[in-house]
Amino acid sequence: MTFEIKISKKPVEYTKAIKLLEKKVDRISLNLEKNEFIWLLEHKETYTGGVNYNKDEIIDKTINVIQTNRGGKITYHGPGQLIFYFVINLKKRSKDIRGFISSIENIIIETLKEFNIEAFSDRNNVGIWIGKKNNARKIGAIGIKIKRWIAYHGFSINLKTNLKNYEKIIPCGIKNKKIENLKFSKKSNHHAFKNRLINNFIKKFGT
Repeated sequence: MTFEIKISKKPVEYTKAIKLLEKKVDRISLNLEKNEFIWLLEHKETYTGGVNYNKDEIIDKTINVIQTNRGGKITYHGPGQLIFYFVINLKKRSKDIRGFISSIENIIIETLKEFNIEAFSDRNNVGIWIGKKNNARKIGAIGIKIKRWIAYHGFSINLKTNLKNYEKIIPCGIKNKKIENLKFSKKSNHHAFKNRLINNFIKKFGT
């Protein structure tokens, strides 16, 4: 399969990004577009709630939470956080949603390993974690929506975001777990990491 790749340099408003993704979903579903889609970007400061979130997970009642149709609970997006969106046609692949999410987790974990960062997934808490399992810190969140077997939304990775903004919510509905930024040995690795993620994603899903 061939991918259209879009990389935005300026922060993108969340609702505008989702509208574009949904347009891609509809066009691919109707066979109006053959190329699948990858989009790397940052969002302006935004809180979003997935289909499973509840208002008890909002600590600071003054914040505005955008209700979304993705899976998962409440999370924060903002500058310094890498957003990796995609539109993938599962009708051309195995219709195994859990397996698809596991593949995404593995892509992130294997890419981090290339930069000597050990990470792992958690069967009970979808996402990517670093550190020891009894003191794990979350660096990546995943939220997927399936529409007519087209998978979209994606995942986020904290690179250098303001972690204090997570204190206003219970991130992903998980209490007593810390959120962390990735710490690369070299500043230039941020850019290299993004390129490797794209390459590894296409390597997995482009065949």
